[in-house]
Amino acid sequence: DAPIPRFDLIDRPSERNRLTIQTQRGCPWRCDFCASSIRLTRRYKVKPADRVATEIRAIKELWSEPFIELADDNTFVDRRHARTLVETLGEEGIPWFTETDVGVANDPKLVAMIADAGCEEVLIGFEGPSAAGLDGIELRRNWKRHQVDGYRSAIDLLQSNGIAVNACFVLGLDGDGPEVFEAVHRFVEETQPFDVQLTVMTPFPGTPLYERLLREDRILHVGDWARCTLFDVNFRPALMSVEALEEGLLRIGLPLF
Repeated sequence: DAPIPRFDLIDRPSERNRLTIQTQRGCPWRCDFCASSIRLTRRYKVKPADRVATEIRAIKELWSEPFIELADDNTFVDRRHARTLVETLGEEGIPWFTETDVGVANDPKLVAMIADAGCEEVLIGFEGPSAAGLDGIELRRNWKRHQVDGYRSAIDLLQSNGIAVNACFVLGLDGDGPEVFEAVHRFVEETQPFDVQLTVMTPFPGTPLYERLLREDRILHVGDWARCTLFDVNFRPALMSVEALEEGLLRIGLPLF
């Protein structure tokens, strides 16, 4: 029932600017810090692939060579839907970008399909380089903790297929101490993802993370939503000081380790 967005109201984008299409809402994994899948979209649901194709064609009527960003949280988490969607995207012949989880690399055939369908980059939330840091961040089955041993091979598989990886890390997880900064730095140097995104754990309102930290009296400025920037530290980390987390965020991109 989703109406076609009024793409005609968008100023003509410059070369390679992204136009967005949403193919699904939410994510079934339910990480406790995620404001998107828990706070905004409480039920995971997908849009039929033919509806996505209709939206792409509406864009192509206005822009002859668009670059599409799928505004999803986890595009390939539903494998059956993913194959249908990827086939549809391939038929439309457009370059595109999306977000997914590292589990996509467990299906090399799907990765090859994604590459053939025009995917140029995927953003993946690795969150941390160690099992200790990932332990307990999900509310259901601790899935990411059990994927960490395959992180390196996942980046290699995706990038060897021509799909650039934007590797995302959350600093300040309860299982991570000050050693995490060097560990992330070393992981990135060794695996060479195309892009890297670094943020600090952020207790967004309405998330299980916020409620837990509030109960534990670990929120520094209660109700100060201006600090929900992904780069301001507004909680007391479990295994390091606030100052150590702030300094580590600033230093991690520098050749100091």
